[in-house]
Amino acid sequence: MITKGIRGAITVKSNTIDDLKKATVRLLSEIIEQNSIIIDNISHIIFTTTDDLNAEFPAKFARTEMGFKNTAMMCFHELDVPNSLKMCLRILVVYNCSEDFVPKFVYLEGAKNLRKN
Repeated sequence: MITKGIRGAITVKSNTIDDLKKATVRLLSEIIEQNSIIIDNISHIIFTTTDDLNAEFPAKFARTEMGFKNTAMMCFHELDVPNSLKMCLRILVVYNCSEDFVPKFVYLEGAKNLRKN
């Protein structure tokens, strides 16, 4: 078994607890679904937000809304790069998998512009 990272990003409508919760659950659910993730094989999850998103910790919603009770998670702010995408939540799922596993990265809403598939 090896470890691979699965990336995802979504823009959030507003800096409110409800909008951040909706975006977190939507993006993390989509990453899990598109990659057929086995929850017990997740090593850890890193959440980042742009500086304009600080209403709550995204990891809280993974625990309270999705049941991630035994997964190590951390939240950070992204670098404040001039002219970069605002109101953006990014997730990196670090996943224990087979060597032939090919991660599917997930970009939703305004974050679709970050990666052209």
